[in-house]
Amino acid sequence: MRIRKKKWAEPELRECRYYVQDPESRRGRWREFFGNDRPIELEIGCGKCTFIAEKALRDPDTNFIAVDIKNDMLGVGRRNIEKIFEPSGHSPTNIALVRFNVEQLDLVIAPEDGIGTMYINFCNPWPRLKHNKRRLTYPKKLMMYKRFLTPDAKIFFKTDDDGLFNDSLEYFHTAGYEITYITRDLHNSPVTGNIVTEHEKMFSDEGIPIKYLEAKV
Repeated sequence: MRIRKKKWAEPELRECRYYVQDPESRRGRWREFFGNDRPIELEIGCGKCTFIAEKALRDPDTNFIAVDIKNDMLGVGRRNIEKIFEPSGHSPTNIALVRFNVEQLDLVIAPEDGIGTMYINFCNPWPRLKHNKRRLTYPKKLMMYKRFLTPDAKIFFKTDDDGLFNDSLEYFHTAGYEITYITRDLHNSPVTGNIVTEHEKMFSDEGIPIKYLEAKV
């Protein structure tokens, strides 16, 4: 997703308690950041953070790392997190916002961090063949995620894009994951507890079915 430059984003993020300015120094030590031994879940390409905010609010006994490559996006995300948490009367203690390139994600997350759940929501479909390798579900990336995911970890993937979804089914297979659930119409499926993201609502309002899969390492 493209986003206009937000001059206020970086100053606000620097003042944010849960924005991590030196994520590489946290590799293998994320439980120290959160100050507890609770499970850690990961969202990559977190965008405007409405998904991770709702997850963290619903499940205070789980810690969440949200990664995006753009501080402008994370700045918007921080504001959304605060807005979503406002009715609760407190700021989140179970979220870490991280600016980093997913291509090198294993430089900031280690096997010792014990990531057992990972979310990929409405990532850029990169439809042109020469750009396919940039997809967050591309086999090379899926293999890299295995370096820090636990042996029984699960990945949850949502998209509106048919081409990306169809190709991703093959990507997961190629990378040695087991796909345990597939639906091409999430909102008319038996799946419960789904958190509708901004993109998800937009696509659904346009009549585009949401494609969804669950896979395990």
